[in-house]
Amino acid sequence: MYAMEAIYANDECIKPDNPTPSTNYTGQRSSKRSFYLGVILSLSLLTVFLLVGLITLSFFYHNLVEHVSAEAEKRDLLNKNISAVSNQLSSMTKERDLLSKKTEELKTNKQCPAGWSSFSCSCYLLSGSSASWDAARKDCRVRGADLVVIDCTKEQEYLSKLTKGETWIGLNDEEEEGTWKWVDGTPLNLKYWAHGQPNNGGGNPKWGEEDCAHIWTDGKALWNDRSCRDSLPWVCEKIP
Repeated sequence: MYAMEAIYANDECIKPDNPTPSTNYTGQRSSKRSFYLGVILSLSLLTVFLLVGLITLSFFYHNLVEHVSAEAEKRDLLNKNISAVSNQLSSMTKERDLLSKKTEELKTNKQCPAGWSSFSCSCYLLSGSSASWDAARKDCRVRGADLVVIDCTKEQEYLSKLTKGETWIGLNDEEEEGTWKWVDGTPLNLKYWAHGQPNNGGGNPKWGEEDCAHIWTDGKALWNDRSCRDSLPWVCEKIP
């Protein structure tokens, strides 16, 4: 009996008065807490960055929308201007075509006086007599014309067929020696002078001052200067 009580007495658990938690367990809890705090902080920072990004993106998007809208307005205005210019060009083209048609009709329907020949837009009259250059011009002006002004190659070719021999044309350098002008005041640009001409008589007193021009049909029509007092046929020109 006493032996069994001794055994039970030895089997009783003896607990300390102040139990101390395990050091490993405490460290694990602290580590987890730090981890969670780090995650929360990271998520908070990420949220802030995302919010800032969204605000920035919204700002740029707003500016982009305004820019696109402004460009669209410019495009619409440009299209309107292009349309207006296109309409104006179309109208001007129609006016040009109408004017060209009327011009052709005038060319076709123009009437030269009896005895005058027609070429291009002008009427021409070859005189049946001879006179000085001044007298020839006076006769043309009485007829509402003037001595012929040659301003294109085709007209020169036409006159080479119309005239025979030497014939006065509306060209002189009476105002200033060497400065040849047509009777309408235009300077001489197109030239068909014969070789060595104009030479103002070559200094020979026999020919005197040669200040007036005539067309010389001898094989091919060329020009020569001659004394304005000489008597030659002439060609008058006028627009009907």
